[in-house]
Amino acid sequence: MNRLQRHRVVVTGLGAITPLALNVKEMWAGLLAGRSGVALITQFDASGLPCRIAAEVKGFNPRDYIHFKEARRMSRVSLLAVAAAQEAVSDAGLSIPVPEPDRTGVLIGTGMGGFERSDGAMQAYRTRGLRAIGPFDLISSVPNMPAFHVGREIQAKGPLSTVVAACATGTQSIGEGAEWIRHGRADVVVAGGAEGLVHIGTIAGFIAMRGLSLRNDEPEKASRPFEAGRDGFVAGEGAGVVILERLEHALARGAHIHAEVLGHASSADAFHPAAPDPNGAGAVRAMRWALEDAGVSVEEVDYINPHGSSTPLNDKTETMAIKSLFGEHAYRVAISSSKSMLGHLMGAAGAVEAIVSILTLEHDIIHPTINYDTPDPECDLDYVPNVARKAEVNVVLSNSFGLGGQNACVVLAKFDANT
Repeated sequence: MNRLQRHRVVVTGLGAITPLALNVKEMWAGLLAGRSGVALITQFDASGLPCRIAAEVKGFNPRDYIHFKEARRMSRVSLLAVAAAQEAVSDAGLSIPVPEPDRTGVLIGTGMGGFERSDGAMQAYRTRGLRAIGPFDLISSVPNMPAFHVGREIQAKGPLSTVVAACATGTQSIGEGAEWIRHGRADVVVAGGAEGLVHIGTIAGFIAMRGLSLRNDEPEKASRPFEAGRDGFVAGEGAGVVILERLEHALARGAHIHAEVLGHASSADAFHPAAPDPNGAGAVRAMRWALEDAGVSVEEVDYINPHGSSTPLNDKTETMAIKSLFGEHAYRVAISSSKSMLGHLMGAAGAVEAIVSILTLEHDIIHPTINYDTPDPECDLDYVPNVARKAEVNVVLSNSFGLGGQNACVVLAKFDANT
């Protein structure tokens, strides 16, 4: 199937478990209100660490979604993924089991998988020996388990895969899932990302990298994308899942269409394992290729949901990349960082931010970048500071740039049945 013949891909279902809420509707309300999901860490004793804050999912009870015996065998990332997928499938009006299992694919990504399960098993072995290791400790930690558990939950038996692309995971998962539909491999794809990494090992590792904000006394003000006083990102957890569907399939069953996936792309910096290319060239390539894949010009983009991580280097580099590609239009396009409220959800970030982008298209409201007090001369674009803004939004570019020089972008638009 050539480019002109490829199937159109629409989004018919949304599901999210985030530090702001356990569903999409309440998350969106929190974003519009400028509410932060960052607080002191509760999942372990962080009192001895220089960073004691994170964006944790609050009030999550796995038994609300999964039988307790099964939940005991699953990592936190798998539990969050299944919960988000249940909401997305319900929102799409699909039954469980799915009606056409052979034509339904699952592509759920994660940055590190069930890290806490493998770490727990190691600690148990060191203190109590082999008898302390459970038969599911190893298998529950591998990165493809969230995709497996989602697929089993809904009995999807089509293509199954996992993207592991650090901070770009969720965005790339949606893009690759769209390709399955474009090329006729599936009619429905459950796509997204999940992460459950509020763990002493990962927090300590990010501290050693000097990547985290140390604003322990004001957790809700710690994530400050593009602002002059930003001192690092805030680690978080959560899951975002969308239902992608072949347009004709969605129309035939009368599904509500949230938005259309116009294009996507990924690129590599090939520069450094943690720092971005200082010229932003990799980000420029990913954005340009995504817009080309979508058949959209830079002037048609109304809103960018940026990577916007709140680190001094990343925010400056992303701003530079946007200006390089968009030219003068960079100063006219609205930009707002979801991470200012959600923290950095790592493998889940891009998927949740794609959902936020879709809600922006549906409601014509742009959520703010909170904690924007002092402008940074090197970040001089319109970041929609502190207060939500009504605006006509027809085309959105959502960016995810991460560790390993991974760049991924997706272009989303209001669905137009006449095109």
